[in-house]
Amino acid sequence: MTDWNAMDDEDFRQDVRRFFEQKYPEQLRYPLQRLRWAEIKGWYLTLAEKGWLAPNWPVEYGGMGLSPAKFLIFLEEQERWGVARTPDMGMTMVGPLLIKHGTDEQKAYYLPRILRGEHIWCQGYSEPNAGSDLASLKTSAIIDGDEFVINGQKTWTTLAQDATHIFMLVRTDPQSRKKQEGISFLLVDCASPGITVRPIANIAGHEEFCEVFFDNVRVPKENIVGEINQGWSIAKAMLSFERITLGSPKQSQYALGRLELLAHQRGILEDPVFLDKFTALQLDVADLASAYARFADVVRRGEALGPDVSLLKIWATETYARISNLMVEAAGAAGAMGGKIDFGAAQIDVLGNFYYARPAPIYGGTNEIQRNIIAKNVLGLPS
Repeated sequence: MTDWNAMDDEDFRQDVRRFFEQKYPEQLRYPLQRLRWAEIKGWYLTLAEKGWLAPNWPVEYGGMGLSPAKFLIFLEEQERWGVARTPDMGMTMVGPLLIKHGTDEQKAYYLPRILRGEHIWCQGYSEPNAGSDLASLKTSAIIDGDEFVINGQKTWTTLAQDATHIFMLVRTDPQSRKKQEGISFLLVDCASPGITVRPIANIAGHEEFCEVFFDNVRVPKENIVGEINQGWSIAKAMLSFERITLGSPKQSQYALGRLELLAHQRGILEDPVFLDKFTALQLDVADLASAYARFADVVRRGEALGPDVSLLKIWATETYARISNLMVEAAGAAGAMGGKIDFGAAQIDVLGNFYYARPAPIYGGTNEIQRNIIAKNVLGLPS
């Protein structure tokens, strides 16, 4: 078995790069929406066969056992080649959570099924009145004998229509003094009676998100992760690394390159008004890459990311949105057309980038919430 961590970083990067360039389907590069299970299943199983499906899991659980530095290289090469996200909640959230907090029985049952593609997970966090203010969630789980009985609703549940299982935050003590208390973390089979999934079409017409309703859904008590009423601390620990993955500069760098190509084909690259806007975006992307490198160094050293990583998510998503805005403007009348448009040397989905950028400042914790985190925990401002 290869000890990836013993390899030189550049040698490891080249190995990963070759694999992605040789094996990843060309037609799936740089998608502007999350791919459905039927579209990405083949790639999922290719990764599984290679043993690369769970790069950050320990080797004894079927992962690559990558150090933080090597894992970051793996993610960077995925993004560089435009590799789409698989339905990865099982690998990135459920697996690491169970490895750290799960029982031996939970690990033995769930982890192999994630690696084989038998269990596809979705995240049951947000609710109609508990999005960024997640601790206000109302979905209840009442103990009845050896089971929890769940009632409530989750929303913006990504690709729930393809999931076999959902991990959830539920309120198990409605009388708790603080709203962060009295919340538990449950694992639920989506085939359980009483679960209804309704897809939500986004602005581009893609059914990427869903509403999920729970009507007296019974879940065995052994499906709780950690202690009862302690789910908030478990969930919070899962979020910090998401900030850096959402803060990668690769998306903005790729979009900026497409914008430059579009402008060249339309003959406006030297227009002083356009050039002023384009140059400002180039500087924004350079600043983003610099900030990302600083936080990436923290991860490489194996240290915990602090609350200041929130600025990375803000800068990345808002920069991408500004690039997409200028792309629509630069395309002229074609900026109102859906799908890929032929601009001579390239086909560019102008409106697709614009649509894809709209929810970016919202998902992963709204940018307003991220600013509050920085204000309170970095700048020390009053709540």
